[in-house]
Amino acid sequence: MSGFDPIRPPSPDLIDDCVHCGFCLPTCPTYALWGEEMDSPRGRIVLMRAGHEQETLSDQQVQAWDNCLGCMACVTACPSGVQYDKLIEDTRSQVERNVQRAPLDSLHRKLLFALFPHPGRMRALAPVIALQHALGIGGVMRRSRLRRSLPRLAALVRLAPHAPLRETWRRLPRRTAAVGQTRGTVGLLQGCVQRVFFTAVNEATVEVLAAEGWEVHAPRLPRCCGALQLHSGDDEPARELARETIAAFERFDLIAVNAAGCGAALKDYAHLLRDDPEWSDRAAEFVTRVRDVSELLTEHEPRAVRHPVSIRVAYHDACHLAHAQGVRSQPRDMLRSIPGVEIVEPDEWELCCGSAGVYNLLQPEPAAELGRRKAQNLLESGAEVIVAANPGCALQIAAATAQLGHEVTILHPIELLHRSLAQSDRQL
Repeated sequence: MSGFDPIRPPSPDLIDDCVHCGFCLPTCPTYALWGEEMDSPRGRIVLMRAGHEQETLSDQQVQAWDNCLGCMACVTACPSGVQYDKLIEDTRSQVERNVQRAPLDSLHRKLLFALFPHPGRMRALAPVIALQHALGIGGVMRRSRLRRSLPRLAALVRLAPHAPLRETWRRLPRRTAAVGQTRGTVGLLQGCVQRVFFTAVNEATVEVLAAEGWEVHAPRLPRCCGALQLHSGDDEPARELARETIAAFERFDLIAVNAAGCGAALKDYAHLLRDDPEWSDRAAEFVTRVRDVSELLTEHEPRAVRHPVSIRVAYHDACHLAHAQGVRSQPRDMLRSIPGVEIVEPDEWELCCGSAGVYNLLQPEPAAELGRRKAQNLLESGAEVIVAANPGCALQIAAATAQLGHEVTILHPIELLHRSLAQSDRQL
């Protein structure tokens, strides 16, 4: 008897690793908001154990798992090494296969995944988003009753990215030669949202890597790495995109990623494809060559000259970088390599900003509360610029600071390094 089907259920052995010590509680965003045991990591693990012992999954179980941001702060905090990331990933896949969601909820999810993992569709939508900003619809939505009656629609409008139309259509060169002696080949994952609305981040990444001696390749396919689906439980499309990504990138010496959510997904491919006899070994080998761009750059002695950029920055730890990948020191080390950069640390670094993939579009109210909390901490740091290594975080923080009445500059760390190499402080 089990509420889970036999296809990759959450492992009972991993569930048993949790000793319910409570170290995860202060770092869990939803527990910090509500103080409810079922909305803590250990509470959700108890519900996973119950899922193995009952015939069907209850609405309360599904709601508790849906409330989880998947930020993995509990993984960082856990002294017992509980692999909550694997547990929640497998549990969410079970929910999507075995639970009938309400029609409107199901439709909303289908629409999100029909749009965001498809760069071409997002480019087609870019003029509509630009028009929305020109008409000030976001401000009207914030002030109207629609914000409360249609919270998911309001979240879509509020979080719509500001990007010049000409940038959404720019393309990266397929190959960029290294400057000087070649260190090796790097495949750059362009991402789906990143390549459309954060073109400058990808361009800066290519130019910095080339300046440091890497031959950079930027395949246009696959269109997406599967991160959004993987972290939301839609595992079959995620598995197919994982196979396509491996096939496209495994020929390079290293694979560079500049979006935290994408990097976490790529490093999880071995778990995702663990029962695929044709791909499990390839996935395990592939994972060993995946690097966040800050990891790649700090693993090797710098070649390009860093010119001074006098700026005070608040570094925001993207959850899928700091917690899911355990990458915290490398982005800071990369920033410290720039003369004149002063890094300030905001309070509550470990708490999620509320973005969490598409969480802020599925659970807009708690996401907005977490966003305001994060924005307030960042603003109180006194920094001139906020630095964040994930597009979702950048959009969430921009929207939250705007709601607090502040317009702030948000950069990817690689953009700041790029400006240092180019001796440019424009737009800072």
